[in-house]
Amino acid sequence: MNISKKDALTWFEFFAQLPEDEDLMPQQMEIALSVFAQIERAVNARRERMMRAIPGLQSLQDRTYYVGDFSRFPGGCKSCLLGTGLSAVRKTNRCNANCPFCYDYGCLDAQPPVGDGMWEIGGTKFYEEDLPLLLSIHKKPTGISYVYLEPFMEIEKYYGAVRIFHEAGVHQHLYTNGLNASRENLKALAEAGLDEIRFNLGASHCADRVIEKMAIAREYFPQVGIETPMTPEFYDLFLQKKAQIFKTGIDFINCAELHLNENNIDNYAGENLYMCRQGYISPIWSQDLTLTLMKQADEEKWPLLVHDCSNRTKFARDLHLKAVEGGWFGQSSYGCEFTRLPFAYFLPLLRDESFTFLREEPMPRGFGVGDIVL
Repeated sequence: MNISKKDALTWFEFFAQLPEDEDLMPQQMEIALSVFAQIERAVNARRERMMRAIPGLQSLQDRTYYVGDFSRFPGGCKSCLLGTGLSAVRKTNRCNANCPFCYDYGCLDAQPPVGDGMWEIGGTKFYEEDLPLLLSIHKKPTGISYVYLEPFMEIEKYYGAVRIFHEAGVHQHLYTNGLNASRENLKALAEAGLDEIRFNLGASHCADRVIEKMAIAREYFPQVGIETPMTPEFYDLFLQKKAQIFKTGIDFINCAELHLNENNIDNYAGENLYMCRQGYISPIWSQDLTLTLMKQADEEKWPLLVHDCSNRTKFARDLHLKAVEGGWFGQSSYGCEFTRLPFAYFLPLLRDESFTFLREEPMPRGFGVGDIVL
């Protein structure tokens, strides 16, 4: 149904007041999903217009979009979208930053440890000496990524594992906020065989000392880039320091569409949100800012590649991963990260007169506010 914005607001105001232990009835859920679809259709229509305005926009087998020289496209993303997926390797449960966009915001001090001397891969715990056994039994992945939370809190513990995967011919990339990076540990990490390092520049508010570390990393690693959730703050700071960042010689910037969970959503209360394919919930401005940045990069012929790591890209990633794992047709792990739909957080958008639905129709018979027995 093409529910009107007025009716959508009425229903969402009601849904937002329901007790936490009260589920929606099937007809009510149909209404709720209709509202989410109306919002998403309007968001997608605007983004399609924005993408048509970028002449140099390129597609990677319809799985993601980018502008720039494909030779700079990050190898970790190729593995994620075209290879055997994104294999996360976890070790460090601590961080030296406190970012509002972090999925663990507010509970960083409560993250469970992986275990002394251990690595978590595929949900299983391994000692470093177990890694050759793992590689001899499982099919070698095209790539792995070091995540969770800030590896440079104890980066010296990573060199041995990096060396083992390097010798096995596995592409490796690592995420860091760069605050604890130094010439010494960057050089040691590169000598161990890390292929690619990604700086979350938004975590340091584009700090000069982190930009300097990016330039140092460029001396040692085959690929260096930025990966940061796209927020208005990061967008503005990046443009202010654009020339300084370009001088580092980095290869790419992955503009991640910020998606929200129960930990960080309160940091964005009051923003206009949308729900992508009944899965990730994001501020509308996040990918809009990415497309705006990509247009500028295309027009100015920036020396680095700009990649739109959007919710759609993550949807394609999960479809691809299940396909290479032998999943059934259409299987994916993509889905909503909320145990209960946060209706109240969509009220600002439904009350925003500047946001309009593409098409509105009267509610079908039996779906009006007075038709459903509550």
